[in-house]
Amino acid sequence: MPPSPAQSLIPVFDGHNDTLLQRVRHRSSDLDRDFFTASEVNHIDLPRARDGGLAGGLFAMFVPSQIGQDFSKPFDPRDPANYAPVDQTEALRFTVEMIGEAFRLERLSEGAVRVCRSAAEIREAMAAGALAVSLHIEGAEAIDAEFRALEALHALGLRSLGPVWSRQNIFAEGVPMRFNTSPDIGDGLTDTGKALVRACNDLRILIDLSHLNEKGFWDVAALSDAPLVASHSNVHAICPSARNLTDRQLDAIAESKGLVGLNFHVAFLREDGGHSRATPLDVLVRHTAYLVERLGEDHVGLGSDFDGCLLPAEIGDVTGLPRLIEAFRTAGFGETLIRKIAHENWLSVLERTQGS
Repeated sequence: MPPSPAQSLIPVFDGHNDTLLQRVRHRSSDLDRDFFTASEVNHIDLPRARDGGLAGGLFAMFVPSQIGQDFSKPFDPRDPANYAPVDQTEALRFTVEMIGEAFRLERLSEGAVRVCRSAAEIREAMAAGALAVSLHIEGAEAIDAEFRALEALHALGLRSLGPVWSRQNIFAEGVPMRFNTSPDIGDGLTDTGKALVRACNDLRILIDLSHLNEKGFWDVAALSDAPLVASHSNVHAICPSARNLTDRQLDAIAESKGLVGLNFHVAFLREDGGHSRATPLDVLVRHTAYLVERLGEDHVGLGSDFDGCLLPAEIGDVTGLPRLIEAFRTAGFGETLIRKIAHENWLSVLERTQGS
């Protein structure tokens, strides 16, 4: 593999993408692409990651309610079938398939992709110019109530998880994809969900609060001894989507010395909750500035939702990251703050949660 042309860019460690899902879902279809060749399909492949300065991230493993769904068509948040329960055995099978894809990419990459099990391994991969892949579960349907699967997945490299996606499971209840709505919807953690928090603390698995409803958020805050982290959520005071965080939630994350990763999905950014790609970078900067003011400069990162969202046209795909970095500069963010947002804050919270 040739040296990365992105070495002169500010490296980005991103808190959320759905690339593994897209690769597994598109296998043997017209949308299947070689990860090591640049294309215009999806948001991330290795050449485009290098061009955009993406040095690593939490690579999510999400199990759709409709596993056979055609992902070439836009996700319809109004279709109740997209929120149906998922069988644990089937969810585990599909999750292992995504883990297998991560290790397959690592094997074929000749050292250019590394699956990392610690912040120290992430730093080593980034220093070597390799793409650092940290395995993350979005919605814990793959995990059984006795946590045997959790132990096995942890041994395979799982280092962070969100108990729910935007649907209910045995652990908790997720927030719907609704605009002009509070995240205070439904009940909090179940007894099994509370046990999951304790199990994750014992294994030093980061607990992701994105998608969790507000009562569940406060249950995690009361139980967990780790920093509170929302990997890909925005500011409810700017965009009142149920997926975004209220000021009170942001204050709790700040008190725990946790982190919020900025989500690039246009409907979680815009004041009108609209799905227009004509969403200027200034809107992302506004959310970021609000988060920095509320949380402090050490507790804000990026959580793009690449390969799982509708991006602003000015970003387009992972190669648009330098344009966002430049928008931060234009807004008066200093280089120290930009580096913290780009990668340093994520590595710090992973070290404090998972150990070095």
